[in-house]
Amino acid sequence: MTLNDLAILLAALALAAPLARWLGIAAVLGYLVAGVLLGPLGAGALFTEQDAEQVLHFAEFGVVLLLFLIGLELRPKRLWAMRQAIFGLGTAQVTLTSIALGAIGIVVFGSQWQPALFAAAALALSSTAFALQVMEENGELQTRHGRLGFSVLLFQDLAAIPLIALAPYFAVTAAHEALKIDYLALGKGLATIVAVIVIGRYVLDFLLRVVALSKVKEAMTAAALLTVVGIALIMESVGLSPSLGAFIAGALLAESSYRHELEADIAPFEGLLLGIFFTAIGMSLNLRLIASEPALIITLTATLIAVKAGILYALGRWQGLEARPSRRLAFALSQGGEFAFVLLSVGRAAGVLGTRPSEILAVVVTLSMALTLILLMLDRLLSKTALPQRAFDRPPEKDGHVVIAGFGRFGQIVARVLRAKGVPFTALDISAEQIEFVSRFGATAFFGDASRTEVLEAAQIGRARAFVLAIDDVEAAMRAAAIVKANYPNVPIYARARDRLHALRLLDLGVTGIRRETFLASLDLTRELLVGLGYSERVAQRAVQTFRNHDERRLNEDYKHASDAEKLAERARSSQAMLEKLFRDDEIEEAKLAQAEKSQRDGTAKPERL
Repeated sequence: MTLNDLAILLAALALAAPLARWLGIAAVLGYLVAGVLLGPLGAGALFTEQDAEQVLHFAEFGVVLLLFLIGLELRPKRLWAMRQAIFGLGTAQVTLTSIALGAIGIVVFGSQWQPALFAAAALALSSTAFALQVMEENGELQTRHGRLGFSVLLFQDLAAIPLIALAPYFAVTAAHEALKIDYLALGKGLATIVAVIVIGRYVLDFLLRVVALSKVKEAMTAAALLTVVGIALIMESVGLSPSLGAFIAGALLAESSYRHELEADIAPFEGLLLGIFFTAIGMSLNLRLIASEPALIITLTATLIAVKAGILYALGRWQGLEARPSRRLAFALSQGGEFAFVLLSVGRAAGVLGTRPSEILAVVVTLSMALTLILLMLDRLLSKTALPQRAFDRPPEKDGHVVIAGFGRFGQIVARVLRAKGVPFTALDISAEQIEFVSRFGATAFFGDASRTEVLEAAQIGRARAFVLAIDDVEAAMRAAAIVKANYPNVPIYARARDRLHALRLLDLGVTGIRRETFLASLDLTRELLVGLGYSERVAQRAVQTFRNHDERRLNEDYKHASDAEKLAERARSSQAMLEKLFRDDEIEEAKLAQAEKSQRDGTAKPERL
């Protein structure tokens, strides 16, 4: 591939996703259409079949990164909270759909059971990106059928892992010969998996900590990619799926303090390579099949949607859903998915499927995605009953959490109170030493630069009840505040300011919940000092309160009127003069109050003397 080809491919990626979003379709479809247009059968015909194969081979690493990120998301608490829907409903859907489609392949098309079952399992998986986007855009993701759909998609992502790894065992080497198992290779594979688990459990976190100590962002990004590439190479060296190794490594790091940083570093590469992967799939689609065998393609597409939708509808009713929500669940997940393309590619390489069957099924999956949108729109137009809007089965670890950016002396106090009150929170800090230090005392924080959009998104800031800004670095704190205010205006910000100028800059962004770092502590110490100098507790408290009211009022006035340091200095001098006048007025008031109290005491004492 030349530099010119790369420029064309990147231009297609830059245009495909925004256009797809503008048209209201999934980005996956946009990439597929872009690939069709660029491929040998498209209008542009800028890439040959050989080019498409080269791009596809390179972009398959995006699938490896995708599975690593899936592993990172599968925290034990999350899996346990959703275990019934994931492993109950998800298992039933994949199993029943695979059996039904496999039986059709064997009976109707006369296929052998191994390729029929493998293809059926590939087609049983729906498009996670496609279905989630459609349900979120329609406001259905937080309904009960939306949460059940999410659970099914999560199990399908898990089911894809063993299917990718076991693809060679579905291959038929001869018509009447059983596949021979190489027990030596199997033993090497199991030993390698154990080695990957040990490395991931005891070595990776330590190595990431060492890299994080350098505080070089590029080094952390390189370490994140090296983790995935290294594990993939180890697995590939013994004939196992690199995707399986990446998934295991991600799952082992799911509870790591560096999970959010890893996710933020890898997600852009994963998204880009997956876009290239689907574009390459589009280049490879044999559109001649639609013209040469339209009846077969239409029949297979209709069969796929009908079987999957029918089983999902029955399972939805089994879970207690009413007819309309069950139908929405069935239509939303009735299409083939991105993992079908992956499995068809893997199955073709492993000799499970021939070239022609894999090409036909790839076209069928693509058409099923397009038809899903039509079915959902028709259902919405024809149905008169409204969907229930009440949300059910929310993951407890993300129900009203607070994101704390900066886990130093300020953030830790906030976290301790929240923990004592049972309020869930996610703490982020850029210092590896700080994370290691607080972990010794039972506190949990995640390594990550909260001034980066990717890290905040990985911490699910959009679903947070509040954002506590306690970052020590002023510029980093300002970047984080600007990101949250611009992208998540409904999330309230409670910020710690280093000094007066920092507070003014936060006010300029629209942040109102501000506490200056040493302001209250300084006032409390001053009150104690005045008492020690001989002033009464009341006089000391009044002086401190007068200063606080005056200073906070002047802070707001400075924000409204002052625009540079010189004006601020001038206003500070006038503020001090005004403060001294306020104190003199307070002294006069205090003297009047003391005289009144003395007169009252004298007045009450006279009757006793009489």
